[in-house]
Amino acid sequence: MHKTLHSWKNLSLIEEPLTLPNGVEVEHTSIVHPGAVVILARTSQNKLLLLNQYRPSLKDWLLEIPAGTLDPNEDPLTAAKRELEEETGYSAKKWQRFGKLTPMAGFCNEVQYLYLAQDLSLTQSLSQDTDEVIEVLEVSIDDLLAWIQQDKITDAKTIATLSKALLNGILN
Repeated sequence: MHKTLHSWKNLSLIEEPLTLPNGVEVEHTSIVHPGAVVILARTSQNKLLLLNQYRPSLKDWLLEIPAGTLDPNEDPLTAAKRELEEETGYSAKKWQRFGKLTPMAGFCNEVQYLYLAQDLSLTQSLSQDTDEVIEVLEVSIDDLLAWIQQDKITDAKTIATLSKALLNGILN
């Protein structure tokens, strides 16, 4: 049985007794997360949508691909469609799921579901959250890779998602 130490939005900090595979019993503290989606949105000109987003935790701007947290019991594809439109003002007709990431497994159970969105249409229905300040950019894959090498892009989910897509031939 776990004890909730703190809750915020749809995240919880919990503490629970666990028996590890080696038989050692511990009190483990972790964050319970509903999961997230990460989207590579490719335009008809073979560019990717990139967000220049102000991140208050860093007190700085961060270049990253669209992503967002699942609502409680939300299907990941439904969340991906919602997040793409909210953050970029685009919708996509073609969707392909191509993997997942576990970004903070040492202290959080978040799983990020990766999608490629294609056949984009501008919907003009940008509805960013009140704490989101976002500029949408269209960037070539080569520029994105160069920006990763130059440390202009440091966002882990963006780097990992692009790497996984390239390794799996998703962006060919």
